[in-house]
Amino acid sequence: MLRIPGPGSRTPDDVVIGPLDLAARVDEALAVQAEAFGLSADEVTVRRQIVLRHITYPGARALGAFTRDGRLVGFVYGMPNDRTHWWSTVVQPYLRARGHDTWLDDSFVITELHVLPAYQNRGIGRALITRITDEADEPRSILSAIDIDSPARGLYFSLGYEDLARQVLFPSAPKPYAVMGAHLPLRR
Repeated sequence: MLRIPGPGSRTPDDVVIGPLDLAARVDEALAVQAEAFGLSADEVTVRRQIVLRHITYPGARALGAFTRDGRLVGFVYGMPNDRTHWWSTVVQPYLRARGHDTWLDDSFVITELHVLPAYQNRGIGRALITRITDEADEPRSILSAIDIDSPARGLYFSLGYEDLARQVLFPSAPKPYAVMGAHLPLRR
C-alpha cells in the first residue's frame, strides 16, 4: 500500500493506494467519475454496464485511492489492449493516418483515471497511474484524454506520454480526444 498525504484543509487522514474490486464498488467508482468528469445520471447508467463488461476482460485490473475510513476518492483501471475492443476500432484509423497504429499492439490501456476534485493536485492521480502501469507486462501504455490543455494532459505529458493522434472523435462524445502513448516504465 502506498500512503499519500490527504488534502490539508479537508482532513488529516492519509490516502492509501491499493487494489480495488471494481465490480463490487462500481457505483462508488462511478460517483467519483461523475463528480470529477461531470457525468449526468444517464451517462453513469450507460458507463456502469461498460465498466462491468471491461473488468471481465483478460488482464483487466483496478486500483483505488482510499481514505483511512475506506472512502474511495480516486481510481484507475485498465487492461492489455485488444484491437477488437470498441475503443481500438475507433482510434485505429486516426493512429494509422499518423503512422502510429502499432501502438495498439503490446500496450496497456488506461481506460479510466479519476480523482475527486477535493483530492486533486495531491499526487493521487500520478500514484494511481504509475502503480498500475508498473504492474503491466506490456512495454508501453496508451490512453485517450479530452484534447484540450488540461491538468490531466499535463500529468500525462509529465509522465512521458506523447500525442499519437489528436482531434479523435468518439461517437456521442461532444469534444474531440487525443490518443497518447508512453513507453513503460513511466517517467518519474
